[in-house]
Amino acid sequence: MTDHFNDDNNEENEKSFAEMLDAYSPGSETEVGIGDKIRGKIVSIGRDAVFIDTGTKIDGAVDKAELLDKNGQLALQEGDVLELYVVALSDEEIKLSKAVSGIGGLHMLREAYEKAVPVEGKILETCKGGVRVEILQRKAFCPISQVDLEYVENPADYVGKAYDFLITTLEGNGKNIVVSRRALLAREQEKARKTFYETLAVGDVMTGNVTRIMPYGAFVNLSEGVEGMVHVSELSWSKTAKPETMVNVADAVQVKVISIEADKKPGLLKIGLSMKQLIEDPWESAGEKFHEGHKVLGTVTRCAKFGAFVEVSPGIEGLVHISEMSYKKRVLKPEDEVSSGETVSVLIKEVDLEKRRLSLSIRDAEGDPWVDVAEKYTAGQALEGILEKKENFGYFITLEPGITGLLPKSNIRRLSEPAVVEKLKEGDLIPVLIESIHPDERKITLSAGDASNEQNWQTFSDSSMSSMGSLGEKLQHALSKKKGD
Repeated sequence: MTDHFNDDNNEENEKSFAEMLDAYSPGSETEVGIGDKIRGKIVSIGRDAVFIDTGTKIDGAVDKAELLDKNGQLALQEGDVLELYVVALSDEEIKLSKAVSGIGGLHMLREAYEKAVPVEGKILETCKGGVRVEILQRKAFCPISQVDLEYVENPADYVGKAYDFLITTLEGNGKNIVVSRRALLAREQEKARKTFYETLAVGDVMTGNVTRIMPYGAFVNLSEGVEGMVHVSELSWSKTAKPETMVNVADAVQVKVISIEADKKPGLLKIGLSMKQLIEDPWESAGEKFHEGHKVLGTVTRCAKFGAFVEVSPGIEGLVHISEMSYKKRVLKPEDEVSSGETVSVLIKEVDLEKRRLSLSIRDAEGDPWVDVAEKYTAGQALEGILEKKENFGYFITLEPGITGLLPKSNIRRLSEPAVVEKLKEGDLIPVLIESIHPDERKITLSAGDASNEQNWQTFSDSSMSSMGSLGEKLQHALSKKKGD
């Protein structure tokens, strides 16, 4: 203690220290206790003492000598704020001190131990299981787990530094002294936590620092010993946001308190936080950004039996119904066409701001192959197709990706040798003629090859299996790719 205990007046100092501690009265009306750390402004400076506003009815007093700098000067003035410990109190007086320090006898150590008053100590060296600390010119031991609130990776970093400690063990006439800095920090932290909890309310907006990042969210330090969590769903309006891409440890972030509930650990609260609620809800301006008929890029967020959800902007998600996935083939499962995280082009078919819904289409964004069918195909036109599927009523023939015609069984029977067609397998090339076209109904009726020259058809059938035209190659390649998918 900067009262400068020495061998000559050691007994007198021990006596005065004991008197200060004994002056404590359990019936005191003050709101502080011995060992409490208080923060207050200097209200006046006397000849021997400095008086501090303790926040109670009674001002605190600290010996002026404790506050002098290395040059013996008091570099403080009224209004300055100090942090000090209560070392004695009564209904008339609160005695303050930086911490018990200097030279002290066993009696002083015992008083500090029994009253839980902090003592100042200097860490001298590391040792097995902890560090050696000098307090009141005696050697004490501080376990590594008690050096700080958090795990100490390298205790050597603390050597040579002075801290305040609590005496937790005092045995053998002072030969066995164990101290804890953690216990003191925890006590101060608990007091600060309670003070913070008293004013905390849902709706509060505050700034904190990110301490930990987990797959389910980010933890933010709000005050000394107080953490809250921003769940992944509250980090951003985007459904695809991940904690590790949104924030980094030590980042300063602004958060809003959205929930407060009791924690499983006594005395603690679970504090739910939100970052997204402090920024504009994207749906508020969606009507200005998105319109029916617009083509946009989006990210698939998830697939369901009835379709796929696509996020076209952070927080703006729409549905591509399974029927809107492809013009070129029948889609049975959305995941056969798209997967989560995939970027796709979609056409906005409907915007419902009230229900916060977008109806999207992948097939319309790609383009409808039937749009120009009337220009590409005419009745009587001869061409090659791929036998896609056999049914009792006829064969479906693919003319190009997305364009399929029907070769009715009745048209096959009109051939003198219908078995030639009936022997074909799915995936085989087949010559066909356009019989009729109905673009509005998406129907094309076909006949098999040149019915007036079956010899030529037979010749084509024999040769086409080994040599395909360019259209046939494209069709078979597309069909093979479809089956491979």
